[in-house]
Amino acid sequence: MRKIVLVFCLAVVVFSCKSKKHVVTKKPHKRTEHVARKQEPAEVEKHQEPEVAKPAPKVFASSTEEYIYNYHETAQQEMALYGIPASITLAQGILESGSGKGRLSVEANNHFGIKCHGWKGAKIYHDDDADQECFRKYKDAKYSFRDHSLFLSERSRYSKLFDLKKEDYKGWAKGLKAAGYATDRKYPDKLISLIERYKLYLYDEAVLGDKYVKYEMPTVQSGHTYTVEKGDTLYGISKRFNLTVEQLQKINGLRGTALSIGQVLVVEP
Repeated sequence: MRKIVLVFCLAVVVFSCKSKKHVVTKKPHKRTEHVARKQEPAEVEKHQEPEVAKPAPKVFASSTEEYIYNYHETAQQEMALYGIPASITLAQGILESGSGKGRLSVEANNHFGIKCHGWKGAKIYHDDDADQECFRKYKDAKYSFRDHSLFLSERSRYSKLFDLKKEDYKGWAKGLKAAGYATDRKYPDKLISLIERYKLYLYDEAVLGDKYVKYEMPTVQSGHTYTVEKGDTLYGISKRFNLTVEQLQKINGLRGTALSIGQVLVVEP
């Protein structure tokens, strides 16, 4: 009996000792917790820069409008430096380069069909009036525009163009044909049509500013005569009325090219 009691007592003691033990939960280290928080996606997103929306690409109704958009500033810069109307430069570029889609403009950046003529730079060969003619090749289109300005301003046969008013795009168009820039009889009409259709004369106005005066084609007065106005030249008047300077001199008995304001000229043979 004593043995039973002794075993019972020992069991009670062991059970009471076990009941005093507690489960200990280990807390995470503070540094470990801080690092873990740094790596949470929500925290990272807070520091990201907001995305800037990209502007939608400009849409053009035609390749000609795109050409004008791309090169009107270049044409205006050339006008400011060399005095060639931006409207004329743009119209010639559109016509000569096929609005920038022609082979010479695509492969050689040549927008004005200028042939080699002693050119020392890179060249390209292209069928034109004859097979495989030599044309100038440029690294960038802007050099083609500059060469066009130099081509007109440095050759004596184009010198009379610079006597015309900058607003007189019709006189410039006809003068280019008369000076031999193109062989196409309709070349002036094509340039004028482009200028008026796309309002290229507005780029001339932007360059000239307050000096710009909208140019009106003079009308033939009674008796087929024209009265000279300020800024007129014999060459300019001859082009307006589809005459040569020699014809105008002959029918008016003029020996030189000097004119005076108010002078009346006969403008029909």
